[in-house]
Amino acid sequence: MAAAVELVKDTPFIIGDRTFRSRLMVGTGKYRDNDTMAQALDASGAEIVTVAVRRVNLDRTKEEGILYHLDPKRFFLLANTAGCATAEDAVRYARLAREAGFNAFVKLEVIGDQETLLPDVQGLLQAAATLVRDGFTVLAYTNEDLVIALRLEDAGVAAVMPLASPIGSGLGLLNPYSVRLIKRRLHVPVVVDAGVGTASDACITMEQGVDGLLMNTALAAARDPVAMAHAMRLAVEAGRAAFLAGRMPRREVAVPSSPRGGMLD
Repeated sequence: MAAAVELVKDTPFIIGDRTFRSRLMVGTGKYRDNDTMAQALDASGAEIVTVAVRRVNLDRTKEEGILYHLDPKRFFLLANTAGCATAEDAVRYARLAREAGFNAFVKLEVIGDQETLLPDVQGLLQAAATLVRDGFTVLAYTNEDLVIALRLEDAGVAAVMPLASPIGSGLGLLNPYSVRLIKRRLHVPVVVDAGVGTASDACITMEQGVDGLLMNTALAAARDPVAMAHAMRLAVEAGRAAFLAGRMPRREVAVPSSPRGGMLD
C-alpha cells in the first residue's frame, strides 16, 4: 500500500478469519483467453479471485480450464454462485465447490431478474442463513438496501456486497448515499460489487469509505484488460487513501489559496 495510506494508519482488511493486503477483488469471466486473464489478474495486484462454479470446469489439470491458470498459492480462490436463480441452487453449488476442493468462503449470488441481474433478496437471505449454518464464510451480493444489508449481517454473513450499478453495466456508482449508509451502519466489511466501468468509478467508490471493491467486466471488456487492471489497482489504492485523508469541505464560494495581507498588499 502507498506510503500516504500508511501515514494515516489504515486498518487491516479482514474478512472472516483472513487478512488481505489488496482491497481489490477480481473475477475470471468474459476474458478473450486464459493468458489475458492471467496477465490481468497479476497486474491488478488482487489476492482474492472469484470463480463462478456453475459456469466453469472444476478440473484443475486441464490447460483449457480457468483453474489450471490460477495458482492457489498466489490467489485466494473464492467460489461464486453466479447464475443461480434460487436459494436451493446457490446452496447446492456452494457445497459442490467445497467438495471440489475450494475453501469454505463463498460469494453468494441469487439472481431474481435475468434482464437486470438484480438479486432476489428473499432467496439470498434464505441461502445465506443455510450456508452460515453449514460453516461457510459468506460474502453476500445484494442491492444497495440498508434493511436487507442489516438482515444479512444478522444472518451471520462475513461481508455484505452492495452493487454500484447492475452487473456488467459499467455505469459506476449510482447511489453513493446508500452505500455510505450501509457502511456506516454495518459492523461487517462492505465490499462494493458490480457496475464499475473504469478507474474513476473505482476511485469514487472507494472514497465512500467501503472496505473493498470487486470487479470483472471492467477488466475483461476493456480494450486492454492488462492495462486496465493496473489502472484499477492504482485507483482503488488512491480512493482508499483519499478517504482516509479526508476531503476538503465543499463550498459555494471561492476561498483564496493564499492568505490576504502578504508583503505586496
